[in-house]
Amino acid sequence: MERRDQETENDIVEVQSQLPHSASKSENGDVVLVINHERVRPPFSVVLATLLYFAEIVCASMLSKRYHDTHDTIWMGLTITFMVVPTVLIQLTLTFIHRDLGMDRPLVLFMHMLMLGPLIRCIEALVTYCRAGKQEEPYVTISRKMKLKEGRGLPMEWEIGHSERRLAVHRNAFKRTAIIQAFLGSTPQLTLQLYASIQEKYFLVDIRLAVMAIALVSMTYGALVCSVLAINIKYDEYKVRVKLCAYVCMVLWRGLEISTRIVALVLFSTALTVWVIPLGLANLLFFFFLPWVEFWARKGSLPENVEKNLSKLGTVVVLCMVTLLYACINVFCWSAVQLNLADHDLIEKQPRWNRVALYYLARFAENVLLIVLWYLFKTDFYEYVCAPLLVVQLVVCYGLAIFFMLLFYQFFHPCRRLFHHNVEDYLRCICCQRQPKEAEEESARGRKSKEPSPEPLLESSQEQEPPAELVVDVSPDDAPPPTSSNGQLGERETDIVDDLSDTADRNSVTVES
Repeated sequence: MERRDQETENDIVEVQSQLPHSASKSENGDVVLVINHERVRPPFSVVLATLLYFAEIVCASMLSKRYHDTHDTIWMGLTITFMVVPTVLIQLTLTFIHRDLGMDRPLVLFMHMLMLGPLIRCIEALVTYCRAGKQEEPYVTISRKMKLKEGRGLPMEWEIGHSERRLAVHRNAFKRTAIIQAFLGSTPQLTLQLYASIQEKYFLVDIRLAVMAIALVSMTYGALVCSVLAINIKYDEYKVRVKLCAYVCMVLWRGLEISTRIVALVLFSTALTVWVIPLGLANLLFFFFLPWVEFWARKGSLPENVEKNLSKLGTVVVLCMVTLLYACINVFCWSAVQLNLADHDLIEKQPRWNRVALYYLARFAENVLLIVLWYLFKTDFYEYVCAPLLVVQLVVCYGLAIFFMLLFYQFFHPCRRLFHHNVEDYLRCICCQRQPKEAEEESARGRKSKEPSPEPLLESSQEQEPPAELVVDVSPDDAPPPTSSNGQLGERETDIVDDLSDTADRNSVTVES
């Protein structure tokens, strides 16, 4: 017994010597404990989201002042609307995530009332980061996740300290605010200013272009955060590491997709202004009610873990806000997730490739239709523009966006090894007009037929029947003649008797000689 314990200790020591200095192995050998002694990562995402928030507010305020001076009341009202609505929702989101209503923090609530909530949150995050690591602090919780290594999940545990936990809360909160600002503020603002520039046939170089540039950066960043956040929510049990190539691919994918969509909507609105409002409302209402229709069809119940202190009415209000954000995202680009209001995470964990393909096919057809209608009813403003070339450029740009999306899911997705079927499988099945399950069964049959089959034993062939999945249909022309086990036994006994007689004849010849 002592020898066995000593061997176990030696094995543990050997495993620990192969692991990094910050890792150890648990006693049961299932989970590797990683004690995080490294320096806490700086909150760059918090600072970037705060800078984009204030830059867009300042530039939009200056542009509204310019519209007021030129008596452009409509442009001024819409600009203020797309500036104020996301700002208010961001204050409510930060208050809801940090749960400040049940805490005695009057200064923070006062800053939120002044629309300066992101500023005080950013200062808190920077102060927490500066204080982290100066003194040893006990861990608050242990985070257990699977680390993907060579296609297999390795169980890991991380000790989370107070500072790291506070910074994680700030990062998660600002990820949500970046998405809200991008799709409820920046994207409509960019569409409005581009439309106003074309209608008025001039650009306010100093202010309007600044607003459009900041909105474009905020929109791209928000779409990037939306994609990464969707991956983290879907694969919550895994430690996800997104590489630089994946970020570049996602930026090209999202940037081309949203930019092409905005240009198509703006061009269509300049030619057929009356029809752009019904088109936008139809898109918005369809994606807003789609999760609720699926929720009622499944006969699900409202999730109870949205917030402990919320009533059913409060839960419905929060879910409506989430659905509104989901609808606004899908108006301009694919949201990368499907809502499931009956699930506790509100996200459909199983990816549906048919839903993605249907969305992009419908959106591609809609964008082409909008561009063609603009080409047929365009105004005199575009007489110096090569309209056919512009149409081709927009179609090619949206095709490139789809190409970069397929490239990301095929080669750069951090959890692509967990997919049952990848993009290549579905494209092959679409080309061959087969289902993925049938293609997988055919490939398995091909692999089994290529393997050399050993000669079956006589007893096993008499007692056992072949399994059902290995039975192959053979045509009557190719079928071998029927043989019985008695015939096989008689042929083998005849061969053995002939061999014995030949051996006896040889021995007799040797003796006579």
